[in-house]
Amino acid sequence: MDSIKNKYSITTMLNIILAESSIELIPEKLRNHPSVTSYCKKFKKTSSTTLLDNSWHFGAMKGLNNEIKRGRPDIIHLTLLSLCTAPAFYENKIKIFVHTINDEVISFNNKTRLPKSYHRFQGLIEKLFLTQKIETDDEILMELHSSSLSQLISEIKPTKIIGLTTKGKQTTLDNLVQQIPDNSCIIIGGFQKGHFNQDTEKIINESFSINESSLEAHLVASRLVYEYEKTIFI
Repeated sequence: MDSIKNKYSITTMLNIILAESSIELIPEKLRNHPSVTSYCKKFKKTSSTTLLDNSWHFGAMKGLNNEIKRGRPDIIHLTLLSLCTAPAFYENKIKIFVHTINDEVISFNNKTRLPKSYHRFQGLIEKLFLTQKIETDDEILMELHSSSLSQLISEIKPTKIIGLTTKGKQTTLDNLVQQIPDNSCIIIGGFQKGHFNQDTEKIINESFSINESSLEAHLVASRLVYEYEKTIFI
């Protein structure tokens, strides 16, 4: 994780973490399930290097521990597109991290241009899980580390840690972004349903809700960056 601290934390104005994100390779105990083997045969994939996807592997996932937060890599794709195509990302004003449900962290170089196609994104992430990094022209664009959320926080050393959750204090995003200090960290849930686990809640300094009902992660992310850009690009 030293590369994260050395390369990004000094110039980052806002860190955004997708926490407990629903992105992982197919767990070993599911790899021989018929829904997995038929999928891999159809698409000529190897189960050990394929992303778990509820759309295809629903039958295999029944009864899986923490099932409600797993098998939705499309959520991460949509949310990352909202974040990594924003001017603030290109201008190094935000830094993006994906913390996975299995305590891994994906960090992104601000020169990264993610595929718009989900199938290309899927292939890219599967390669990342296999090789631990994606690089071009001797520059690392994406990197994968084993890390808990608390370890990531200790590396980036944010001045304040804010969680966006329906359990938090009601506010608006424009009010929120005007109050946060530089190098703050905002945590968004990278899963379909449910709430942050207790370990995540312990890390958060203050929780806020921006809507009476839950919103999808990509919508929260796009609205957050838009409001943040209004405060930094005058």
